[in-house]
Amino acid sequence: MTDRRDIPYRFEPTATAAELHGAHRDLAAGESSGVRATVAGRLMLRRVQGRLCFGTLDDAGGRIQLFAPAAVTPDYEDFCALSIGDWVGATGEVMKTRRGELSVKVEDWRLLAEARRPFPDKWHGMADVDTRYRQRYVDLWVTPATRSAFEIRHTMVAGIRAELARRGFVEVETPMLHPIPGGAAARPFKTHHNSLDCDFYLRVAPELYLKRLIVGGLTRVFELGRIFRNEGLSPRHSPEFTMLELYQAYADYTDMMTLTEEVSAAAATAATGGTEVPVGERTLDLAPPWRRVTMAEVVSEYAGRDLPATGEPGGSAAAELRGEADRLDVATEAGWTAGRILAEIYERRVEGELWGPVFVCDFPVEVSPLARRHRSIDGLVERFEAVAAGRELANAFSELADPDDQRSRFAAQERRRRGGDSEAMTTDEDYLRALECGLPPTGGLGLGIDRLAMLLCGTDTIRDVVLFPTLRPEAGTARPPTGGDDRPCC
Repeated sequence: MTDRRDIPYRFEPTATAAELHGAHRDLAAGESSGVRATVAGRLMLRRVQGRLCFGTLDDAGGRIQLFAPAAVTPDYEDFCALSIGDWVGATGEVMKTRRGELSVKVEDWRLLAEARRPFPDKWHGMADVDTRYRQRYVDLWVTPATRSAFEIRHTMVAGIRAELARRGFVEVETPMLHPIPGGAAARPFKTHHNSLDCDFYLRVAPELYLKRLIVGGLTRVFELGRIFRNEGLSPRHSPEFTMLELYQAYADYTDMMTLTEEVSAAAATAATGGTEVPVGERTLDLAPPWRRVTMAEVVSEYAGRDLPATGEPGGSAAAELRGEADRLDVATEAGWTAGRILAEIYERRVEGELWGPVFVCDFPVEVSPLARRHRSIDGLVERFEAVAAGRELANAFSELADPDDQRSRFAAQERRRRGGDSEAMTTDEDYLRALECGLPPTGGLGLGIDRLAMLLCGTDTIRDVVLFPTLRPEAGTARPPTGGDDRPCC
């Protein structure tokens, strides 16, 4: 067998499998092309028939056969002894076998990396789902649907960036370490900076920093990056995920509706070639325009009767909605307003039943601490969620620009935090200072990249569209020391 010391430091293929198939598609069975090519990739299949050895080489973009006759291929026995999963480089004439299989006749070859662990073959793949997620470096080779999902995701994200650039948005980067958790109602991850000797929080949203940039005169900004929330796991939730968040000066939530549906349609078209997406046995069409309905209307539709949208704690509206919540087996707490109860019914019972795509609009102010009050309905804010196939895809506001109103909303959040709500926000004095410098009318949007990818890939679990999903450590996995680092220096 090839000595590992002979493995080269670099190797230069001259063609990919896809390029060879494209260039030689008209080659007749049994015909040679007279063209030499060098290819490289993993050996995924191998079979020996007397003095002939056939291998299937996968270069992550396609597959091509390696045709190795004993009379032509150097170190023929070593080639026949290669293992499934070995990385191999091969050079030879491009030809078609008598059975019509496009091949590279192996006139020279090199072992590029050894697969020292057994590699699943194409017929059996990886049956255990947990192993697939943990060993994505193998799963990508043996599960075609996995590779396809991440190709779709890549093209989708590229389509979103291109559409936003066309509209004049500037991509920015804001901090991931926040001195104050804010921008969303979520429980943060906490860490400590040794040199500064202070605590920081992994960001739960970039919202407050992006709106500072609007104050600073960057009138169309977006960030596409990782978000961290110290919350439970589910098929739709992960403690780290990817969010598109953008802000546009001089716009409101109606502009964000138009932007959401058009960007989503552009992403779907870039990734799949159209806006119709198969979801189970049904089809969802992301082409604009999407339906628009208020939260009160959609909850009333579900309940089968008209329900109020707002009301004070202890009032008739709150009592009516509490009775409806009890009927629907939705838990509520004493002191909740009508709006808070309405939002709970929507989240627990209605959202998952919506097919859409649909914009659910006009949320209660109690559950929307960063959104601007509705221009014509007391107790509500100008906010929507975009829902498709029972999944929330996006959340957007006409942004709250009044620093006094924002301070009072922060104070209400602080009261909820003191009451035991670990997801409630804290007061961000610097953000209030930025608002005091003047935030123009602004529309803001957050769109879940993973959830849109789930929709386009036809999967029900977020782990299928995240390359390395968060998992419980394997049994026996070594953990880092909890005390000081006493490892010797190198």
